[in-house]
Amino acid sequence: MLDFNQIFNCQLNATPFRWAEISDLYSSQDCASLAQTYPFDHFRTIEAYGGEKDYRYDARSLVPMGENCISRPDYLSPSWLRFAQDLISENYRNAMSSLTGIDLSDFPMEANLYHYGSGALLGPHRDLPEKKVTHVFYFNEHWLPADGGCLAILNSSDAKDVAALINPIVGNSVAFVRSEDSWHEVTQVSARVRESRRSVTVTFYQPGSISSMWPPGSELELHDYVAG
Repeated sequence: MLDFNQIFNCQLNATPFRWAEISDLYSSQDCASLAQTYPFDHFRTIEAYGGEKDYRYDARSLVPMGENCISRPDYLSPSWLRFAQDLISENYRNAMSSLTGIDLSDFPMEANLYHYGSGALLGPHRDLPEKKVTHVFYFNEHWLPADGGCLAILNSSDAKDVAALINPIVGNSVAFVRSEDSWHEVTQVSARVRESRRSVTVTFYQPGSISSMWPPGSELELHDYVAG
């Protein structure tokens, strides 16, 4: 499903850190199918305010960290199964290694789905140091940047210091390499939005790391996502 050549042929920007917008990743038919069958099952709500960053969103595992399998495949459409299979393929890992110049062969990978509903956000931050490479895919058929939910590539920790703004439209994606300068945020979703902002984040971790989203041994309450 994924057009790996779009990744192989892409080059990272050098400023304000190493990042790239990667578009036209699937056929128009696959775009429509992925958007229309986006999962709603087995999500957890994550939120915190007043700390290093404010955040609120719902997350579901798609590929468990370091495993060559798909989470709850019986709940996924055929299109989503194909997409997930591509993520755990050697072709994808090789493409991301080529893009970043980092040999990701032994880096444990994790993929999670997200719903950002009305009011959801992820404030300015740098990812944890062990999150070496990140690739965010988007799955909304229609979205207005004025409604928030965009990935802001920042020049600094200041949310107003925006270098680029990425609209979360299906077929589009953003990849970046974590550094001390890799500030970014998801702008707050407008209260008037009735359909969630939808994405999948793939993370390649430093070997020996554990998942920050799904800590081993934790028992988390999961639910079907309901917009509102």
